[in-house]
Amino acid sequence: MENDQLPGTRFVVENSPRIPEKLNRLEELAYNLWYSWDRSCRTLFARMHPRLWELVGSNPIRFLRRVDEYRLNEAAEDQAFLSSYYRVLSAYDTYHNELLRKPHKLPPGNLVAYFCAEFGFHESFPIYSGGLGILAGDHCKAASDMGLPFVGVGLLYRQGYFTQNIDRSGRQLALNFDSDIDELPVHAVLDEEGKEVRVSVTIGVRPVQVKVWWARVGNIKIYLMDTDLEENHHDDREITHRLYGGDRRVRIEQEIILGVGGARALEKMGIQPTVWHINEGHAAFMLLERIRTLIKRTGYDFSTAIEAVASNTVFTTHTPVPAGHDHFPRDMVSHYFGHMCPDLNIPLNQLLDLGNDPGVGHSDFNMTALAVRGSRFQNGVSRIHREVSARICSGFWPAIPHHENPMGYVTNAIHVPTFLAREWGELFDRFIGAEWRSRLSDRSFWKGVQEIPDHLYWSVRQSLKSQMLHAVRERIASQYERNLGDDAHMERLLKYANVHEPNVLTIGFARRFATYKRADLLFSDLDWLRQILLDPERPVVFVFAGKAHPADEPGQEMIRRIHEVAGMPEFQDKILLLENYDMGLARRLVAGVDVWLNTPIYPLEASGTSGMKAGVNGTINLSVLDGWWGEGYDGHNGWAIRPAPDYLDETQRNREDARTLYEIIQDQVVPLYYERGKFGYSQGWVAKSKASMVSILTHFNTGRMLDEYLDHFYVPASGQGKRFMENDSALARDVAHWKEKVRHHWAGVRIRRVDSPVKRIKFGSSMNIEVTVDLRGLEPKDVCVELLLNRSISRSGVPVLPPFQFQSRGTLGEGTEHLFALELQPGLCGQLDYRIRVYPYHESLTHSFELGLMTWL
Repeated sequence: MENDQLPGTRFVVENSPRIPEKLNRLEELAYNLWYSWDRSCRTLFARMHPRLWELVGSNPIRFLRRVDEYRLNEAAEDQAFLSSYYRVLSAYDTYHNELLRKPHKLPPGNLVAYFCAEFGFHESFPIYSGGLGILAGDHCKAASDMGLPFVGVGLLYRQGYFTQNIDRSGRQLALNFDSDIDELPVHAVLDEEGKEVRVSVTIGVRPVQVKVWWARVGNIKIYLMDTDLEENHHDDREITHRLYGGDRRVRIEQEIILGVGGARALEKMGIQPTVWHINEGHAAFMLLERIRTLIKRTGYDFSTAIEAVASNTVFTTHTPVPAGHDHFPRDMVSHYFGHMCPDLNIPLNQLLDLGNDPGVGHSDFNMTALAVRGSRFQNGVSRIHREVSARICSGFWPAIPHHENPMGYVTNAIHVPTFLAREWGELFDRFIGAEWRSRLSDRSFWKGVQEIPDHLYWSVRQSLKSQMLHAVRERIASQYERNLGDDAHMERLLKYANVHEPNVLTIGFARRFATYKRADLLFSDLDWLRQILLDPERPVVFVFAGKAHPADEPGQEMIRRIHEVAGMPEFQDKILLLENYDMGLARRLVAGVDVWLNTPIYPLEASGTSGMKAGVNGTINLSVLDGWWGEGYDGHNGWAIRPAPDYLDETQRNREDARTLYEIIQDQVVPLYYERGKFGYSQGWVAKSKASMVSILTHFNTGRMLDEYLDHFYVPASGQGKRFMENDSALARDVAHWKEKVRHHWAGVRIRRVDSPVKRIKFGSSMNIEVTVDLRGLEPKDVCVELLLNRSISRSGVPVLPPFQFQSRGTLGEGTEHLFALELQPGLCGQLDYRIRVYPYHESLTHSFELGLMTWL
C-alpha cells in the first residue's frame, strides 16, 4: 500500500543536515543568485547527489535542506570536491571584489531603481513568466557585472508561472504550486532594531501591510513586496499570491503594491534613487506615490512636482500593439486612488486624465499613458519596435512627426554567462584566451573564433546536441508515462532523437504560444511539409515547446494543432511537442538544436531574445525580419523571412510567409546541413554557425545594452534630475510654469512668410528667407523656428541634413508678430524641398519636442 493511502493522520517533520565546517560557505553560495549564471557553482551542488539535484529543480537551498548529511561529510573529505569548492569560492570572491573597483559611467552618489512585475533569474526562483522577466533578470545581472549602483523592485509571488502538462488530446493543463518561502533565496528586510520592514498601502477602503524581502543577485539587491501576512484581510493576502493571477481587480492591486508599495519601501529603508526605471507600465503607479511624497515634503504644486519626478524617470515599453498595454476602468482607478487626490492637490478628473490615451479618448485609464506623462525618457526595445511605439504613442506628441518624437530605443540583449554553454567557454579559453569574458563587444577580438578548427567546433556543437536530445527524451518519456503511453510507441517517436548519433537536422521552436507568434505557420501546407520532412536521406525533426496563457484559448488551440499534426503517422517521429517549457529546458534547446525558428507577424515581435541565446551558442536563426533580427541579420549569419506586404490580408500574408519558409528550408537549410564532406560534417554549415556566434554575441550582449541605457538614459536622467531638484526645485518650477504659459497661448501662434521664394540658385550661393510668427503673448526666446531641407527624390521624407535655425530680428510693427530670418546655403545640389516650422523652446527641456506642439508654415 502506498504511503499516502495509509490510514491515520499524516504528520511531516523536516530533518535538515548540518553543513560541515569545511563547507560552511555553501549556504552563502545558495543564497546568492550568482549561481544562476555560474555553472561551476551549480555543478558543485549537483555532483554531491545528481538525482536529488534534479528532483529539487536545481534549487540549491532546497538541496541543502534535503541532502543526506553523510554526503556532505563525504564531500568535505573528498579532495577533488574540495578543490572544486575552493575554485568556486575563489571565482565568487574575485567576482565580488573586482566589482567594487570597476569604473562605470554613472557619477558618484547615484543609484538606479529598476521596477518590474517579474524577474527571471533561474528556474529555481519562479517569479517570472516569460520574456519580460528573463530580460529583467538579465538587466540585473548585467548591472551586477558592471558594479553599477542599482536595485530592483518587484513582487514576491507564492505561485510563479504555472506548471504545464499536455494531455493525450493535446490540451494544456495549467497546474499551480506554492513555493516554500524558506526554500527561496530571499531574506526579510530588517530595520536597525532587527524588526521586519513593512509599509502600509491603502487598497480601496483598507490599509494593507506589505512585507519587504530582499534577494542578492551578485553584487546588487532586489526588493520584493509581499502581502501574505496574517494581519491582512484574506483578499489582501492573495494580492501577491500568483503572478499575473486573478481578474482586473487583482491586477490593479498588484500594480499598486508594486508601484506605490515599492516606492514606500525604498523610502522607509532610506534608499534614495537618483534614476527611476519603469520596465513596462505595470509599475507606473510609482509616479503618483513619488509625486505625493514630494508635495507632502515640500508643499510644491502638482505641476512642479510632476516635472521634478519625471525629470529622472525612464520608461521602457515592450508592447507592440495598443491593446497590449494595461488599462483599467476609470471608476476602478477612482476607487483605488480617490483618497490620494487631496495629497496631490488636484481634483479626481485631473488624476484620471493622467491615464488618458489620446488615441482612444477617455474610455479607460491606460498605464502606458501614465508612464509616458510621468517620465521624460522613453524607449522601445529594438529599432523596429521604436517605430511601432512611436506611432502607438504619437498622440502624446500630436503635432510631431513620429520619427522625431521623444520615443527612443535600446535593443534588448542577453546575459551571455547565463546562456552560453560551459563547453563553449572552455573552447574559448583554449583558443582565444580567458579574457573573452571581458571583451564580449570587441568584434575584432572575436575574429579568433574563425581560428578554432572546424572539427573541434563541430564536436562541441554535437556534444551540446546530444545533451539536448537527452533532455528531450526524458521530457517525452515523462509525458508518455503520465499519459499512459506504451514504450514501443515512445521509442518510435524518438527514432531520430538519437543521443549517440545526433546527425539529423533538428529545428527548434520554443516560446510563449500566442497567435501573433504563428507557431502553426509551418503547417500551412502539409503536402509541402511532407516533401521536406519525409526524405529518408535528409530527415528533419522539429521540436516545439512553450506555454499559452491559461486565458488565451487561441494560443491553447495552437498547442492542440501542433499535437494533432505531430500525431499523424507520417509526422509522429518528425515533430515533437515538449511540455512545461522553462529556463532549464530553454538552455538545453537554444544550445542544442541546429536551427532556431521564429515566425511572428511583422511588426509584432517587439524584440525577442531566444534567438540571441541560440545564436551565441552557434545555433543558426531562421526568422522573420522583425524585432532584434531586423538588426541582427547580415546576410551571412542565418536566414531571413522577409515579411509579406502589409497591404495583404491576414490569410494572404500567412500564405506568402509560409511559402518563403518552406523554400528556405527546402532550398537552403536542408542542402547546406547535409552537404557533408569526408569528415562527416558540412564546412559551409560550420562557417555560417561561426558567423552567427560572432555577430550575435558581440552585439546582443547585456554589456552593450546597459552601456546604451547609461549613455542615453541613466546618465542624462541623473543629471536632469539633479538640475531640476537643486535650489528648492527652482528649475522644475520654472519649466512647469513655462509649459502652462505655452499651452495657454499656443493655439493662437501663427507663422507666415514675408519674402518672395527664390526658385533657383547656384551652388555655393545663399538665399535669405524671412517669416513672421504671431507669438500671442509668448516671447521670441520661447520658440524655435526651423527650416528642414531634403532632396525631392528622397523616399523616406526624413531630412538628410540637421535643421537650419532662424534668428529673431525683432517685432514687426506694433502687433504681436515677430520677424525671424535665415540665410540659407543648402550645401546640396539638385531639386530640393524645404519646409518651415515653429515649436516651443526652453533650454532645459529633456527633449525638444516633449510638449508635442508644433506649427508648420
